[in-house]
Amino acid sequence: MATDKGGNKITLEQVRHIALLARLELTADEERRMLGDLEEMLEYVDKLNQLDTSSVEPTAQVGDIGAAMRDDVVTNAAAPDAILANAPEAREQMFRVPKIIE
Repeated sequence: MATDKGGNKITLEQVRHIALLARLELTADEERRMLGDLEEMLEYVDKLNQLDTSSVEPTAQVGDIGAAMRDDVVTNAAAPDAILANAPEAREQMFRVPKIIE
């Protein structure tokens, strides 16, 4: 990764550009703090890039994808009377509501 003359991997101009893209208004203090935070993140990514992952199989799913699915079964029976029991006003198994559009 390229660094500037001061040894930084990211510049204040880049921080300002990122803030502009994210529609953030940062103070000068916030820009400097963001610069430090981004530097730390990039250092961590550099550490991860040094790891030997040649024996790790590429994957897009780390969990058992079959476990997330279940049968689509209705577990609550239709009970219009019970559903309408708490309605302020009902008629012919429907909620009655005030007219809002003329």
